[in-house]
Amino acid sequence: MDTGVVLPALTSLLALVFSLALFDQWRERRGGYQLIWGIGMLFYGVAAGTEALAGGGGWSEALYRTWYLTGAVWTAGWLGLGTAYLLGRTRFGYSFALCLFLAGLFTFLVRNRPEYEGAGTLPLLYFIAAGLLALAVAVETYFQNDRWPRLAAAAVVGATGLSIILMAVSVLPAPGYAVDTATGAPVATLFPPELRLLTPFMNITGAFALILGAVFSTYVFMPKRRVLAYSLDPDQPGDEFLFNLLIAPIAIAVNLVASLPGAARALATGRIHSRVPSTILIAIGAFIPTMTDSLNRFGSTEWFQFGKFLGVLFLFGGFLVSIEVFREVRIPFTGIRLSRTRHESPEAARLARESEPTSPDDAPDHPSDRPTEGLGAV
Repeated sequence: MDTGVVLPALTSLLALVFSLALFDQWRERRGGYQLIWGIGMLFYGVAAGTEALAGGGGWSEALYRTWYLTGAVWTAGWLGLGTAYLLGRTRFGYSFALCLFLAGLFTFLVRNRPEYEGAGTLPLLYFIAAGLLALAVAVETYFQNDRWPRLAAAAVVGATGLSIILMAVSVLPAPGYAVDTATGAPVATLFPPELRLLTPFMNITGAFALILGAVFSTYVFMPKRRVLAYSLDPDQPGDEFLFNLLIAPIAIAVNLVASLPGAARALATGRIHSRVPSTILIAIGAFIPTMTDSLNRFGSTEWFQFGKFLGVLFLFGGFLVSIEVFREVRIPFTGIRLSRTRHESPEAARLARESEPTSPDDAPDHPSDRPTEGLGAV
């Protein structure tokens, strides 16, 4: 069997089923993040589907354009936006602001690469826009306003709309598509630089938000040892707040590592909340295609399709593990149940409650604002 057809076909099928399950959740619970994640996974499935169709019948210009928009530009950005909406009432806004800034900075730093020749001042404009949005998100987070995801949505929706316009006016030289001659994987060399520059902007923001959001949720809800203390309380003096903001990533990393043995023991004895292993799987699922897509960008396409398959496999696995998401497994948009109703064990619920911070240091702003459902509470 041709792996160039089977692997992307399986990826597409899994992603589309995943998307349907998310849309089904949104229909029942009306969580904005479920709708946004559903859109992101729909794009994931469509992009993989174009690769499967091309593997069976060859590429065409229409498939090539669809692949680039849905896969290379939109998927990661929309998945990361879903995480922003889920964690909108937490101080994860600082992390999302950092993701936006890094995306804009990378877009500016790569402006002199040959593939972006002719982009003019666009890299600078993208950098300025990302910087302003990052600042606005950070300010909204500081004042504990849960409106910062709307700014994230403005960035993602704006970039999506711009990509559609740029794609519509792009004229591709014959044959209208480009692939790696060794592996047959699609490459973006035919697209104009102003469109290609949207790829790192969306992918860095979205992929980093998805990964950091998973790590954030894992850290918040796992049994913890706080080796290094810090506080993001906005009522503290400004200089102390800035110092704590700078050391927070280091403190979280150290505390996370110090907490791993206890979390592993809780996992082995079945006493850990399901969202902890769920978010770990999601972080892995976001990381793998990020790496293989980066390799594809630099000309190494051997792992491109396999990375996407593993990505959706781990993401869907994280989705299934979370009892908060799948209290019961059913066929989407039907009342047909495939499993009995699941519940967290009393011991797991107790450990999760005990791990909740008593101060705002590494938690949502208020206990009532803690994300309680969604894709493993990512």
